[in-house]
Amino acid sequence: MTTAGKATRIQLFSLSTPQMRAFHLSWLAFFVCFFAWFAVAPLMPVIKGDLGLSKDQIANINIAAVGITILVRLIIGPLCDKYGPRLTYTTLLVVGALPVIGIAFAHSYVTFLIARLLIGAIGASFVITQYHTSVMFAPNVVGAANATSAGWGNSGGGVTQSAMPWVLALVVGLGFSDKLGWRLAMVLPGVLMLGVAVLYYKFSQDCPLGNYRELRERGVDVEGAKRAGWQVFVAATRNYRVWMLFLTYGCCFGVELFVHNVAATYYVERYHLSLQSAGMAAGSFGLLALFARATGGVLSDRLARLRGLDARTLLLFLLMLGEGLGLLWFSRAGSVAVGVTSMLIFGLFTHMACGATYALVPFIDRKSLGGVAGIVGAGGNVGAVLAGFLLKGVGSMEQTFALLGGIVTVASLCAVAVRFSSAHKENERRLYEEAIADRQRDEHGVVELTAARTT
Repeated sequence: MTTAGKATRIQLFSLSTPQMRAFHLSWLAFFVCFFAWFAVAPLMPVIKGDLGLSKDQIANINIAAVGITILVRLIIGPLCDKYGPRLTYTTLLVVGALPVIGIAFAHSYVTFLIARLLIGAIGASFVITQYHTSVMFAPNVVGAANATSAGWGNSGGGVTQSAMPWVLALVVGLGFSDKLGWRLAMVLPGVLMLGVAVLYYKFSQDCPLGNYRELRERGVDVEGAKRAGWQVFVAATRNYRVWMLFLTYGCCFGVELFVHNVAATYYVERYHLSLQSAGMAAGSFGLLALFARATGGVLSDRLARLRGLDARTLLLFLLMLGEGLGLLWFSRAGSVAVGVTSMLIFGLFTHMACGATYALVPFIDRKSLGGVAGIVGAGGNVGAVLAGFLLKGVGSMEQTFALLGGIVTVASLCAVAVRFSSAHKENERRLYEEAIADRQRDEHGVVELTAARTT
């Protein structure tokens, strides 16, 4: 089932192998982190009234929500290389739960802003998820594994948009006021993070062969187990392909984060929807991640089977082009129906582009995987922060979405700028064929074993 211990297929309904346990635990951890990261967003109309926040202060809060993630994502990749994804994820979940619960005790703009800033650190969970699936799955399925785990995790952003207004309604229905209700509601995502931290520590391992610490002590030479720390990061910074994907990810995942932050408020202010209805509309964007991001990764894997690495870059270009044009349409929507429809269409391209980007990440520099994953992941948050400043400067969400559409359309050219040498492509082709051969041998062995049992 493995190439150098890596899984050559995805067995969704199995938890019997370390690869599939890592797959399911990584997307689950990312889901609860994403849920907690944006749990505040759909409650902002209520919080705005409670804390007396101005429009400018809300813009600062939205920027803070994604700002610190840039730094943490840059750090988290090398930490995965040094300490392993198991310990890194467990620590992030436990430490990250503190500000999620702590924001319930904020009673001023400044304390709320600081708590929102600290919550943004859990956005680095994405890098660990992509790192863990990258070291667990072989080249023939790594794109699908990365995209599916990230997509299912990303759907936490859609679920929280839809669920948190109802959690608030439930708390208020129990007799609490709106001002106390939103604070009690924020305890839920923090508790979920602590529960998943226990599961991750107990049931996962760093790579197919075990945990990095034990492997180093035994002198085992595995990908990522010896080369660690800032050497990985520095090597990644010298690769221009990393920065091209940094820009493309800023224009797809950055837009996704921006939409998660402002969508509910946008629907309330522009179309005068109720908090619950606006949450459902905004949540539909995030729920696309359940399948769209995985689709981007699967398409990348299948096209690579026919045309190699160049097909992966061409797909990313086309998806980003569709995203940019969809954003332009969304910015001109004059009704709720057209707004939701256009949002779902550009959202489809956005999520698929995210999946296609990280279907490329494992092939940029295998020896600096943590650094590559961290830098590209940080690009998403840089994009979100810049989109937040753009909104603050322009002052109009409609104009901001239109400008973002133009920026994304131009930035799609960065995807086709990612090129690989003939030697690089030949090496990846060889690894891909080895993975396919291992999978075929594994399937043949299963058939023979089944036949033996029936005779």
